[in-house]
Amino acid sequence: MEQKKLDILSLLPEELEQEIRAMGAPAFRARQIFRQLHVKRVFAFSQMTDLSKQFQEQLNERFYINPPKIRQKLDSCVDDTVKYLYGLSDGSCVETVRMVYHHGITACISTQVGCKMGCKFCASAPLGFVRNLTPSEMLMQIYGADAGYPETERISGIVLMGIGEPLDNYENVMQFLRLISCKEGRNLSLRHVTLSTCGLVPQIRRLAEEQLPLTLSVSLHAAENSVRSALMPVNRRYPLEELLDACAYYFRKTGRRVTFEYAVIAGENDSAEAANILSRKLLPVFPGQRPHVNLIPVNPVRGTGFQAGRAAAFQQYLLKEGINATVRRTLGDDIRAACGQLRRDEIGESSPGTEEERESVVSGIESIP
Repeated sequence: MEQKKLDILSLLPEELEQEIRAMGAPAFRARQIFRQLHVKRVFAFSQMTDLSKQFQEQLNERFYINPPKIRQKLDSCVDDTVKYLYGLSDGSCVETVRMVYHHGITACISTQVGCKMGCKFCASAPLGFVRNLTPSEMLMQIYGADAGYPETERISGIVLMGIGEPLDNYENVMQFLRLISCKEGRNLSLRHVTLSTCGLVPQIRRLAEEQLPLTLSVSLHAAENSVRSALMPVNRRYPLEELLDACAYYFRKTGRRVTFEYAVIAGENDSAEAANILSRKLLPVFPGQRPHVNLIPVNPVRGTGFQAGRAAAFQQYLLKEGINATVRRTLGDDIRAACGQLRRDEIGESSPGTEEERESVVSGIESIP
């Protein structure tokens, strides 16, 4: 039976060393190869000139490399935002956004092809879920977005807020985090990583046990279960009470506050009453500390009919109630790279889907442990 090839870019140094030893080669070869892949960014064994041709052939028989394949690159005309469309080995596509802030360069990466969650304001939701991304496919989004830029303009922060729900791809996302922070490779501190979730309660509790120094961001978008369930079907599985309890647990275990994302939608969730209800629910979550809410004026998405709400007024409501609130700066809106706008545009969908199609995602969410 033919041995299945391994995804070498998804292996940590110690895992690669184990495989190289099993091939009968010395351990130092694994360090050489890992450096070629993750530091020098050489994505073909034949180009690793410090290895013999015989060993290169052996590596080709045992491993495969899927380097980044950029199918499209769009540069914003209004800021320095860049959106990349990556083609994957199975023909699927995902998007990544490179954003410039005064404190550095941040990449917003995807963790799945499509998404199960079905949030009504998101452009990715109607296209459905295809599959999880591998650790290397997440890593390659960073390496691809770094390519062509000088060392001083390399990505210094990562947000897992692109297409997909990171905690629905838990194991692969954890391996990606180990790889990106590995000192032998990219060596990016996890303090510069934000992981965004729509609220998968068991996975939030599991993440708390990992004791990682990353920032956990929870998408709330409503202060009442009825409103949130209409906007986000996941709330029917994990209502606000369970979600906020998990956030409190995360804080107790890690000592790190959770940040909350709130897409401000006109007529849906931007009233003074909504701010008051939200404040009453959030203030007890982190005893002794003020919760932080990041307000996002909802971005235009074809077919949803949603319009940006009164973010500045909503911010003032929250501040008066004792909640730290900021309004997120919108980047890349002209290339549809802003929050909630990412979708696989090459498929050509222009509709957000029927109500029946949106309701069908609930069965998918119910299958999540």
